[in-house]
Amino acid sequence: MGGLPLRTRSKVVKSAVCEALGYPTPLAFKQTQPRFPGQNFDVYVQKSNNLQVWNEALVASRRYVLIRVSPTNTLKKVKVVDGATLAKLDTTGTLTQKHQAQFTPGALSVDLASLTDTKHVQNLLGTKIPAKQFTGSPVDPPNPETFIPIEALARRLSVMIGVSFADAGHDQERNRGAELHRRMCHVLGYDHYRDDGACPDITAQLIEVKLQTSTTIDLGIEPPLSTEPLNLPPIRGEYLRHCDVRYALFAGDTDGDTVTLTHLVLVTGEDLFTRFKRFKGRTLNKKLQIHLPDHFFD
Repeated sequence: MGGLPLRTRSKVVKSAVCEALGYPTPLAFKQTQPRFPGQNFDVYVQKSNNLQVWNEALVASRRYVLIRVSPTNTLKKVKVVDGATLAKLDTTGTLTQKHQAQFTPGALSVDLASLTDTKHVQNLLGTKIPAKQFTGSPVDPPNPETFIPIEALARRLSVMIGVSFADAGHDQERNRGAELHRRMCHVLGYDHYRDDGACPDITAQLIEVKLQTSTTIDLGIEPPLSTEPLNLPPIRGEYLRHCDVRYALFAGDTDGDTVTLTHLVLVTGEDLFTRFKRFKGRTLNKKLQIHLPDHFFD
């Protein structure tokens, strides 16, 4: 199972479950709840202790088949519990909301999908192109003296097309994204990389960084179109908003060892759903996150 993308790994495991139970393996597994309705169970492949149940609450009478995968990607242990047992481990009962869209890179290697920043950004931060080197930090609040307008941003980031770096692993999206983030900071003129976990990733430039090796864009809990203020200091008495954020979405091809950047789409939150199709209309994908105890599979 080494080197498989998460969805492929899930399909391989479900196919193994079918074989073990004597069922024929379908060409595709239908999006049913539960996935194995005849036996009333769902299957979850756990490489970590973070169990994620998508788009529904736990069902007390349902059976949940949890399969532990080792760091070397071999099936290690299997545990079957009912929903009532898992519910005892759920300390919040909260479904985390998550907006998503479908990523399509298009024909252009660099697609400036928003020709200009939002009017709000232009009014507060201006359109002047700053110097190529900065003394500040990428997590500083935006400053009119160092803020790069979106059209100039596209030119600076275009040099990253064709760049390759080591693939941390198909199940290491966060680490792969961090490497892209680090390289972007360097290209934009910062002398160091820093990530404080805030939104947007490169706060000083209002940039949310996305590495797309799949077709799903994860957009977090606040919709890109939102006019709610960001958690940043006001500029001349006005707050920057979520819809003002610039999304730098890089398409990456990977062979399992190396990621190569092939396309860039640069778009404001205000225009994002004009460029990309939103999943499920106006609904949200939600997940229930449960931390499994270290001894859970013992």
